[in-house]
Amino acid sequence: MKTLTLFQIDAFAAKLFQGNPAAVCVLDSWLEEGTMQQIAMENNLAETAFVVKREKDYQIRWFTPELEVDLCGHATLASAWVIFNEYGHPSDLIDFHSDRSGSLLVKKEATGELTLDFPKDTLEEISPVKEINEALGRVPQKVFKGKTDFMLIYASEQEVRDMKPNFFLLDQVEARGVIVTAPGKEVDFVSRFFAPKCGIPEDPVTGSAHTTLTPYWAEALGKQDLTAKQLSQRGGDLKCQLRGDRVLISGRAVPYLKGEITL
Repeated sequence: MKTLTLFQIDAFAAKLFQGNPAAVCVLDSWLEEGTMQQIAMENNLAETAFVVKREKDYQIRWFTPELEVDLCGHATLASAWVIFNEYGHPSDLIDFHSDRSGSLLVKKEATGELTLDFPKDTLEEISPVKEINEALGRVPQKVFKGKTDFMLIYASEQEVRDMKPNFFLLDQVEARGVIVTAPGKEVDFVSRFFAPKCGIPEDPVTGSAHTTLTPYWAEALGKQDLTAKQLSQRGGDLKCQLRGDRVLISGRAVPYLKGEITL
């Protein structure tokens, strides 16, 4: 019998029960892929992160309840909180490495925020996608395709708030997820993220989506430093900075539980 320590952290949250909950397991060595997928399914959170320490960095992988994904912001933020606070990391910078997304740095700020340093997405403007329009019930001003997601631009925050997607239809769209976004009333931009194909109808706060959102809004608004809010039921607040081909995404994290998995 083998036991693993599991943490659950609310990421991009100033207090408990906000932001996006992620599970984190720090391992001595990789488990079988099928076992990690089963753990993620059992956790039934948007993502479970698995981390293995190497000599100078940490390898990281992310699993939804249904599949492994290329990049996850909130579970990386949660993993960094665990390593800083539970494993006594000796500096204010953690270097994560993903075989799918390369080097991902996380810095602990003096304010207590954690800042992700992620590669920015590449965007291509495309024609409206009929299936997505039908699923969302609203026609966007513009549509972009990133590496894994569609991004739809709307005129107002209220349009994004009021959206009631047909998740059955969205599940037919060939993409990790669909981002909907608009200018914000109190922040620079707002968004929501739908990913039924990954087993996540609506994600509470999606750090990786902001690698797509930030380049667009930086150009549209003519500024490199942006404030953002994800309009899910739990809600999440983010600070985003465009720095060349990288996007810096900052937020807070709050621990919810520490327990053991018995295998």
